[in-house]
Amino acid sequence: MTEQELLAQPAADYMNDAQQGFFRDLLLAQRSELQERIAGEFDVLREQEPHSDPADIGSAEEQRQWQLRLLEREKKLLDKIDEALEHLARGEYGWCRETGEPIGLKRLLLRPTATLCIEAKEREELRERHQRAI
Repeated sequence: MTEQELLAQPAADYMNDAQQGFFRDLLLAQRSELQERIAGEFDVLREQEPHSDPADIGSAEEQRQWQLRLLEREKKLLDKIDEALEHLARGEYGWCRETGEPIGLKRLLLRPTATLCIEAKEREELRERHQRAI
C-alpha cells in the first residue's frame, strides 16, 4: 500500500489490518535504518585514534561528545519505535493515549511514533511551557 492509497481510504477504515500493516512495515524499516546508523556511529567511535597534540585531543573529545549525544537521541527514537510496534501488536496504535481519539493518518505519516493527537500534544506542550515558566 502506498501513502496515497492509505490516505484515500475512508475514515471508517481507520487502523484496519491494511493500515496497521502499512505502519508496521514503515516502523520496521525505520527501525532497521536507525540500527544501521547507530552501528555505524559506534564503529566511528571505536576507530577514533588518540591524538598527542592537545588541540587535537580537545577537538576529538568535542566530536566524541557530539557523537554520543547523537547516539543517545537515536537510542531514544529506537525505544519509541519499539513502543509503537508494541502498541501495534496490542491493537492500540493510532489512538491517542490521552483522549482515545484517532491520532490521524497524516500525523502518523509525519511522526509514526506519535502517541497523542494534535490537540492533546498541544495541551502537553502548553503544560510543559507553563512548568518551565514557574
